[in-house]
Amino acid sequence: MKQQKLPSLEEIRKNFKPFRNVNVQHRSKLSKIDKVAIWITTHVGSMGFFIIIFGWTFVWLTWNTLAPAQLRFDPFPAFVLWLFISNMIQIFLMPLIMIGQNIQSRHSEILAEEDFAINKKAEVEIETILMHIENQNKLIIQILKKIQKTDK
Repeated sequence: MKQQKLPSLEEIRKNFKPFRNVNVQHRSKLSKIDKVAIWITTHVGSMGFFIIIFGWTFVWLTWNTLAPAQLRFDPFPAFVLWLFISNMIQIFLMPLIMIGQNIQSRHSEILAEEDFAINKKAEVEIETILMHIENQNKLIIQILKKIQKTDK
């Protein structure tokens, strides 16, 4: 039987570059403004931020509705200042969140490429191991057949 040429461990290592920690690599390439955008995206998209905004809104509206008339700074039905502030928050946060999501998306793409490379290398290694096992099985069968012939 003719044996197949199996790649050696050195050949596998030579054909595949060493894997890298893409998280560290990605973080090292971020500018300071990108890091700020990610920080804002991470914190604005949290329950803590939601609770702060919800609490502030509740206090604002409650104070300006139920406080003594002379102490209200934005009395019902105006709430103009609160509407202005909430619109400014939305106007500034929306682009920052989108920027942060774009940066996180690039990071996800890098991770996916690295996962693909690792899977590709694992596939070659598994195929090589299976070919080695298959060849060993063939050799064992040949040896057993020779032993059986000599015993007869």
